[in-house]
Amino acid sequence: MLHIQSNNFLRHQWFCISCFCRRRWRLNGVTARGVSCLPPCLNKHDPLASSLISRTISTDPDVVENITMNEVIEENFSHSRSYEAAMEALSSLITGRKRGERPTIRGKYSKLERMTMYLQILGLEDNIAELNIIHVAGTKGKGSTCAFSEAILRECGFRTGLFTSPHLIDVRERFRLDGVDIAEEKFLQYFWDCWDQLRINVTDDLPMPPLFQFLTFLAFKIFIGEKVDVGIIEVGFGGEKDSTNVIKEPVVCGISSLGMDHMETLGDTLGKIAFHKAGILKPSVPAFTVPQLPEAMDVITERAHQLRIPLEVVQPFSCGQLNGLQLSLAGDHQYINASLAVSLCKSWLQQTGNLKKDGCEADLPDAFLRGLSSARLPGRAQIVYDDISRSSNTPTGDLVYYLDGAHSPESMDACAKWFSKVVIGDHKSTSLSSLKSSSEDHFGEAFSKYGFTNCEKGNSDKNSKQILLFNCMEVRNPQILLPNLVRTCASSGVHFSGALFVPTISTYNKVVSGSSITSSNTPRNLSWQLNLQRIWEKTINGKDFDPDRNNFTECLKNESSDALSPPVFLHGDYHQVFPGDSPRASAVVPSLSSAIKLLRDCARENPSVRLQVLVTGSLHLVGDVLRLLKR
Repeated sequence: MLHIQSNNFLRHQWFCISCFCRRRWRLNGVTARGVSCLPPCLNKHDPLASSLISRTISTDPDVVENITMNEVIEENFSHSRSYEAAMEALSSLITGRKRGERPTIRGKYSKLERMTMYLQILGLEDNIAELNIIHVAGTKGKGSTCAFSEAILRECGFRTGLFTSPHLIDVRERFRLDGVDIAEEKFLQYFWDCWDQLRINVTDDLPMPPLFQFLTFLAFKIFIGEKVDVGIIEVGFGGEKDSTNVIKEPVVCGISSLGMDHMETLGDTLGKIAFHKAGILKPSVPAFTVPQLPEAMDVITERAHQLRIPLEVVQPFSCGQLNGLQLSLAGDHQYINASLAVSLCKSWLQQTGNLKKDGCEADLPDAFLRGLSSARLPGRAQIVYDDISRSSNTPTGDLVYYLDGAHSPESMDACAKWFSKVVIGDHKSTSLSSLKSSSEDHFGEAFSKYGFTNCEKGNSDKNSKQILLFNCMEVRNPQILLPNLVRTCASSGVHFSGALFVPTISTYNKVVSGSSITSSNTPRNLSWQLNLQRIWEKTINGKDFDPDRNNFTECLKNESSDALSPPVFLHGDYHQVFPGDSPRASAVVPSLSSAIKLLRDCARENPSVRLQVLVTGSLHLVGDVLRLLKR
């Protein structure tokens, strides 16, 4: 089928190029030899067609006439199947609507009806049941639960497929096979297969699907094609009306901790949110959840009762139950997610008749322990060491990023507890150059000197400063997030010396590859970041803040990061102890790349300082920081 479609595509391109050689037309004020018409599978809105047209009109007509038809077709077909072309195609599926707005796709079919029709077109509907799916919903912890589950079953000897969202740097992160992001070659194979089949079958009532819907059945396509033994599927958000809920017969379902998020879509009470999340429960399918607030638990229990299925409430692990095991995902809240994952995996093994495979019948077998200690989920409680000393022959300070994409009140509280614990106690740091765990760092009390050890720098005494690097989407409530962060950290004795508020680089209307060079253009509108700064200063100092009197406001007027100088709170000889007489400083920085440059310059110029930078508020921000650090 794919071979036939590819031939059709080649014939369409031959037709386009033939028209190209016969006619001249005007496009955007430029006269050029162009495509006079496009085939149905390459309409004017198709990124493949756009790519073909743009490459065609950018070529000198006199040169083009000397190129053979086969050369033109081969060149454009090769380009149209590139990874960057796939990213352009995915970008075309972004609807552009804001959260809470009604879907732009209307018609006689509901969202899940359209999903079912798409699956029929792709020939996947009857094959999904073969994936032996674990389906997980929740507000916080569902991604971690899925990551733990995948690692456990992989250690038990099964071929695993994991679908999570969002991605941080590259869209292939969403699709893991045996714990590894899908290879680019395989991704392109499955992507273009899905894309081609849908393009030739779209109608007015069944247009191309939005981005997440496409990625959902692309995951099904990949996992079926790769013959995985188990598919672990994370719900996007909600549950009942989520794209992943076309799964009719999962092996087992799980609901992680619930909280107030996506209220513009799911409802403004915990009960309404729980109703949507519990929509993934299915008749005769075992269900597990963790302890919830009564309002949420009542709703989940009632929905399970209506479906006549047993609902088991899983209690969090204690350190003693894990025999001293260190979970690979940091934070005390991960004990809840780990316990849910273990229950889901045990149920899956039992339901599929594999309970005794590789000794998995024990209470907590070795394979489970290995999975719990090796699961990974970037951007959640992740520590990255920025090795700025490699390009310098002189002593430098230390710069460590603590990355967590917390963006709800509950997740921000968990993030603050984790950050406070690791900057005071022992932790493991990740060297960016090797992307492997380095030796443990040993910390003393906050704001005191202590020995720092890592695999490349050796021991040194550093004066630690905790700095916040923050942004959040405008649909979030920073008047809850920022005070929660400050209050929780302060209760552990951790106080920020300063805060930087930055816009993200990522745009919500484009999907880019991990190798793409991110733009550092300064955005013109920083009103949201100024608002965040006002909330922060009022939280810290208890009074309104005038950004025009900020000692760093001049950077807003300057688009060159080279012209920026570090604000006073980043200097090594400035040590603000909380509480104190002087107000803590903050700054709005016009771009993320400028903020990172400031932090690096400060660390280079102050050998006695150790900057501990908490990056939080948005997974987009976390992904952008990782992208810039890896460049």
